[in-house]
This record gives sequence, structure tokens and C-alpha cells, in this order.
Amino acid sequence: SLTLLLYYAVPLKGRNLALLAVSLFFYAWGERIYVVIMVASTLIDYTHGMLVERCKARGNDRGARWAVASSVFFNLALLGFFKYWDFLAASFQAVGLNFMPVLNVHLPIGISFYTFQAVSYTIDVYRDDIYAEKNFFRYALFVSFFPQLVAGPIERSKNLLKQLAIPAKLSFDNLRDGLLLMIWGFFLKVVIADRASIFVDTIYGNPDTYAGWYFIIATLFFAIQIYCDFSGYSVIAMGAAKMLGIDLMLNFDAPYFSSSTAEFWRRWHISLSSWFKDYLYIPLGGNRKGKLRKYLNLLITFAVSGLWHGAQWSYVAWGTLNGMYQIIGDVLKPLRMRLARLLYINPESLGSRVVKVLFTFILIDFSWIFFRADRFVSAFTIIKSILEVRGREDFARAGGG
Repeated sequence: SLTLLLYYAVPLKGRNLALLAVSLFFYAWGERIYVVIMVASTLIDYTHGMLVERCKARGNDRGARWAVASSVFFNLALLGFFKYWDFLAASFQAVGLNFMPVLNVHLPIGISFYTFQAVSYTIDVYRDDIYAEKNFFRYALFVSFFPQLVAGPIERSKNLLKQLAIPAKLSFDNLRDGLLLMIWGFFLKVVIADRASIFVDTIYGNPDTYAGWYFIIATLFFAIQIYCDFSGYSVIAMGAAKMLGIDLMLNFDAPYFSSSTAEFWRRWHISLSSWFKDYLYIPLGGNRKGKLRKYLNLLITFAVSGLWHGAQWSYVAWGTLNGMYQIIGDVLKPLRMRLARLLYINPESLGSRVVKVLFTFILIDFSWIFFRADRFVSAFTIIKSILEVRGREDFARAGGG
């Protein structure tokens, strides 16, 4: 409420500066010294964006590509050091290689989000999808915009930066719609996700204690928890931005009603999935260089996506498994279509749709085991417990009745 009062109290020309001050204060409140890192990243990408545009205007495409590469390298090096140094050091030490010391590096809040947002800006300038922003304070607000800084969505410059160029006037409709979105987001996060997490944390925190039925139920609960958690944060961000007259992109679109894993990833964490598609999968070659190359690109993209979510091998396994789902689904598609014709099954019927949605949910929910497990080994312990479930007697023995 104080931010809204400040934002709409100052003249239109000063609103971005006021919002930038609030955003930096919001970040510094939680990170203090690490706000310097975000400011440094902002300065480098701001200057590199203008450098890219200047090189392209002079016909120096090679210089523009070097500027993009320099920006990407800096941001990924920044993210790599803070998020992955200790992970790599511990991994090497586990196999007897001690050339990297564990530094116990603190991970700055939101660094995975604002570095990706900054990387996409420089690339978009090179691709002529957006102009190079000349106003440093406006660009700094694009990077640090507080509603989506910590948990996304990862906004594109051609959406958010263009809206920041024209500060919005006070609108009752925006205030009402934004408030309703925030209420819904808090309901998803606080009422559903936080309560589901109590049971999930208890069961997953003791993989050697509980029987398989507990893990089946806990994994189902985790599917609900993670959706309500992630989408709740995104909806809160959308609501806060809406009250400021800014429209953020939709980040979740009923993903558990998807009829394939490929469709699921078009509807889950859309800002991140589309980011990896546009800035990793397609530059690797996408599906333009044959089936085998397409499948390799999918595996790389999903493995990197898993690593982005967390510096653990279980996250890499989770991402790779989801990539394998899509490859297997693509390979088996002709066989599925032939069987449907032979058995006179209409793939578009309601019954077929329900079966596909349920099967897709089971696959996705199984992959969440790797995402939620504290360690890679723990994930296999949990899977083993689930596979050993025999029926009602085991459930009763586990304490279910």
C-alpha cells in the first residue's frame, strides 16, 4: 500500500525512479551487500545492449556478436559462481578430485531470475526484437522490478521494458483486478501450498522411516504443493504489477490438465520453458537438424533446466527424465496412432483425453520425486519403497487403517 501511495503520488515522469528506489530497497532489505552484484550486472548489460545496437548500426555484426557473447558470459559466470561453485567442488571431491575448495558461497536471492532476464535482453537487442534502452534507470527497473524479482515470471524486454516506457495512470480497474489476483495467489500459497508442505516435508524428510503408501500420498500432495507454490507466487507478482498498471505474462495455464508431457511444459512455468526454448533449444539447432539432433537438444535443454532449478544431481535427473518423456513420446507417436486406428479409438474423444491426462499426470508426478528428494540417493530409496507396495495389507501395516 505504501508503494502504491508513493507511486501514484509522484508525477508521471518520476514514477519509474520511485519504483526503482522501492525495488532496490526491497532487494537490499533481504540481501544488503548483494544488491551491489545486481547493480553491477545491470550496468554491464545496459552498456552491452547499447554496444550491440551501435555495432549493428555500423554494420559490424562481428562486434555485436562479441558484445552479446561478453554479456552472456558475464551473467552465466556470475550465476555459475554463486549457485554452482560449491556444488561442483563437492561433486569433484566426492570422486577424489580436490582442486576446487568448498567456499560455502551464499546464493543471492533472485539471481537465477534476473540474470536470465538480463541475458535475454541483450540477445533480443541483437535479434532486433527490442531497442537498446537508453535510459539507465528504466533499464535498471526492468531488471530489478520487485514483484517478479524473486520468483518470476522471467519477463521479456519487449513486454516489460516497453510498458515501463509509459508509466500508467491510476485506474480503479487495475487496483481491483490486481488485488483479486493477489488474494488468489496468497490463497494458493498460504492456504494450500504451505499446509500441504507440512505432510510432504515430514514424509520426504525421513525416507528410511515411512512405508511406500506414505510416499505415494506425499508425492501426490507435493504435486499440489509445488503447483500452488510456484503459481501462487506468480499470481501475486501479476497482481502487484497490475495494481501498478503493468501486465506480466501468464506463467501457469492449468498444466495438470495436459494430455502429454510436451503440452505440460508448454503450460508449466511458461516464462522459463519459453526462455529455454528461445535461448537454448533453438540456438542448439532445435528440430531443424534431424531426429537424433533434436533429441540431443531436448536432453541438453531439460538437463540444464533441471540444474537451473537447483545445484543438485537430483534436479539434473528430474530435468533429464522430463526430456526423456518427450523423446519417448515422440518415438512412440506413430505406434500410438496405428493402435488407435486398429482399435477404432478416437484420440479426440473425452475418454481418450481423460486417459491421456491421467497418464501424463502420473509421469509428471513420478518425476517430482527427484525434484523433492533431498538427495539423489534418497529419490531411489523412495521409489523402491513405492514399488514394494503390495496392497491393502501394506497400507494397514504402514498405519493407514
